[in-house]
Formats: sequence, structure tokens, C-alpha cells
Amino acid sequence: MKKSRSVGASSLNGIGKQDGDSRRKRKAAEITQALNVTPVDVAALRRMAISEGGLLTDEIRCKVWPWLLNVPTTTIPEKPEEVERENNKDYNQVLLDVQRSLRRFPPGMPDEQREGLQEELIDIILRVLGRNPQLHYYQGYHDIVVTFLLVLGERLATALVEKLSTHHLRDFMDPTMDNTKHILNYLMPVIERVNTEVHDFMQQAEVGTIFALSWLITWFGHVLSDFRHVVRLYDFFLACHPLMPIYFAAVIVLYREDEVLDCECDMASVHHLLSQIPQDLPYETLISRAGDLFVQFPPSELAREAAQQHSQQTAASTFKDFDLASEQQRPDSVLRRRQREKQALGGEAAGAMVATARPTAARRFVRLAVMGLTVALGAAALTLVNTALEWAPQLDLHLFP
Repeated sequence: MKKSRSVGASSLNGIGKQDGDSRRKRKAAEITQALNVTPVDVAALRRMAISEGGLLTDEIRCKVWPWLLNVPTTTIPEKPEEVERENNKDYNQVLLDVQRSLRRFPPGMPDEQREGLQEELIDIILRVLGRNPQLHYYQGYHDIVVTFLLVLGERLATALVEKLSTHHLRDFMDPTMDNTKHILNYLMPVIERVNTEVHDFMQQAEVGTIFALSWLITWFGHVLSDFRHVVRLYDFFLACHPLMPIYFAAVIVLYREDEVLDCECDMASVHHLLSQIPQDLPYETLISRAGDLFVQFPPSELAREAAQQHSQQTAASTFKDFDLASEQQRPDSVLRRRQREKQALGGEAAGAMVATARPTAARRFVRLAVMGLTVALGAAALTLVNTALEWAPQLDLHLFP
């Protein structure tokens, strides 16, 4: 009997593997088709990046990531310019962080190859900062840049990291970390909407949100050991709104509900539990859930609560290590612009503009992809999710002017 069950299981696994391979081939073909049409179907590429499995391979990511950030690869110089390291105000800190980043490189990589990549990593960071003096380096930035370097190589990585730094990561790169604190304040309202018991327990423990700081500012690159999981999340985040990492942080906490509620209800215990992120998370399930929560509870709906939390003296806001843990961090500029527009338009009119119907399961990926296109367009653009999905390619042309 055991042998029979084993053979049956083996046969089923074989069928499952064949089915998975078939789905991957079909998805790869759909991505190729979206890349080959004129104009490129960026909305389809976003849907592919969000949906199960993401963009599948680094080879595909090299072709698709530039489109997700609207970076025309034909204009990128073949050879990046030389970087002046001497007397560079950021060089010493960048060097220290890069030297400590050994675990971010594939295990077994020859030392000579890794050291060469580390030199390229330093150059990319200094090059982007040199071109954009309004940006300020923060510890953890290198964790994002190294992911782009390993996937794309120095030439493409430089261009994409620069676009990412001046848009998605812009709020982390202020002289102070005030806006990063504000971004973290969106975490608890999301959790409260879904599970009041977990929310109230965390509030009673006064744990705050410091445990999620490194998740947010590195796009989880610093805390996940498997590079496959890191790039899968980057597919998702690049295709979506800049605040999607905070929604993903919320679904991780919600997924660990039982562990949280079984914990001692004090700051130290809960902070220790949550800061140790599991490595065996069901990533596809959590990605899908984060997308659902973003559509159900868009940032515009949470802005007031986040602002109220910002003014409260919680354990997190008085935690001395908060400023030390991540000096010079900033994605809430979009939200603040929305708030100003909402106030200018008046109550009912503005409410109508940010209203977002809950989509059916069949259209969730499409709507979520379109939401990723509204980043630079303010509150009014959110109504397009319901009324003009077919505009997605045109909207994308204006995403990053």
C-alpha cells in the first residue's frame, strides 16, 4: 500500500510539474507578445509582474523592468561615466555598507567576481547621488541597489536605480526621516481594518512600527535570504503604487496572527517576534492578499488615521534607536498631494474622486496594475480604475515625465 501511494504521489507531482511548466511557458509567451507589439503593452506587463510567478526569469526582468519604470533603454550610455570617489561625502559610509553586504551575493560566487560587483555597486550609488544632489543616502539603500545590479548589470541598473530613487524611494532620501516615520504610520490602520484583535494587542504592547523599518526602506531585500523571493517582490512593487511595501508588511503581520497573540504582550517580546521575519512565507498568497487590501483600503482612505498616529506619543515615536537605526530616510509625497487636492476640491466632490469600488476577483490584477499607473496623477486618477482600464498604456506614458 505504501508503495502504491508513493507511486501515486510521484505521478501527481509529475503532472503538477508539467502543468506548472506549461503555465510558465504560456506566461513567457504572453510577456514576449506584450513586448513586441507597438506600442509596448505596458499594462499587460504590469499584470504579468503582479500575477502568480511574477516575471519568471532575470532575462525577462532585464526587458520588462525598464518599461515598468518608463526608462527608455536606447538612450542609456553604453558605458557609465567614471565616478569621483575622492572627497565624496557619502563614500565612506557607502563603502562600509557595501563591505558588510556579503550575504546579498550568491553563495559560492568567486571572491574576485564578488569584489568586482561590490566596486560596481559603490559606483552606481555614488553616480546616482552625484547626479541628484537633492537625494540623501540612507543605510539600506545599498540593499535595493544590489538587487538591481545582480539582475540587470551596471549599465541598466544605474538608469533604473536613478529613476526609482527620484520616484518610488524619493521619500526615504530626505535629509531627515520624518516622512519615513509617517509612511510607517499607515501600517497599523491597514492591520486594524482587517483584524482588530491583532491591532489592539499590538497597541497594548506599544510595539509601534519600528520592526518594519528595514522591510520598508530595503523593499525586504535586507531581511530575505532567498534572492528568488526578493526579485519576486520587486516585480510586484515595481508594477504597483510606491506604498505597496507597507501593505505587504501588513499582510506578513496578519499572516502571523497566532504567533503575535500567543506572545507576551509587551514591547520587547512583540518587537523581537515581528522583527524576525520567517523565510518560508507563502509569498504568492501574501502578494495576492496585499493587492486585495490596497484596492479595498487605498492610501487616501487611511491618510487621516496615519496623520493622527503621527502626532501621538507612542513607544515607537519616543524610541531612541528609531533615529539611529535608519538615519536620513522619505513614499508619502503622493499622499500629501492627494490630501491637498482633496481639501481644495471640497468634501463630496473629493470623496467621489477617490472612491474605489471593490473589484471582482477576475479583474483584480488589471485594476491593481492600473493603480500602479496613477502614482504621479493624484487623487482624480484613482477613478480611472473603475472607468478607463483601456487607458492604461496611455497613462503610463505620463507616469514619469
